[in-house]
Amino acid sequence: MKVVIHRDSKAWQLQVWISFAIAVFMCGVGLAYLPGKDLDRVFMVMGYFFCLTTAFVLAKLVRDAEKARIEGRAADTPMFKYVVWTGFFISMALTSWGLLRMEINETYKAFLGVSWLYLITCAFTLAKTLRDRHEADLSRSRLAVLDAETA
Repeated sequence: MKVVIHRDSKAWQLQVWISFAIAVFMCGVGLAYLPGKDLDRVFMVMGYFFCLTTAFVLAKLVRDAEKARIEGRAADTPMFKYVVWTGFFISMALTSWGLLRMEINETYKAFLGVSWLYLITCAFTLAKTLRDRHEADLSRSRLAVLDAETA
């Protein structure tokens, strides 16, 4: 029996990492040159980090839930799901609120908003790519063990 393990192409992996790096760079530039009060800058940096970390946790939660569904088992507790989803929505809402209430040029707000949303989408894509690679590595290891046992 031939087993096929799907892996993302090197070109895809490179594109994902480059996109994530560009998003981080654009957010960094936007925040570094943010006009106005230092408190606004600190708030936005914290908001971006909050959104980024909750995006990675949410991606893991969704992926684990799908894997558990396929395997016919429970994934996470309802309270953990609630905490993760709530954390993600709160992080996005507070960062949006902070961005909209800042007294800066509308064009600058648009730049910060677009770079922030780009960062979040790139975080989800990076999380998926890393998880796919991890699962392919696990599959390869399991096959190697099975091959060793049957040899």
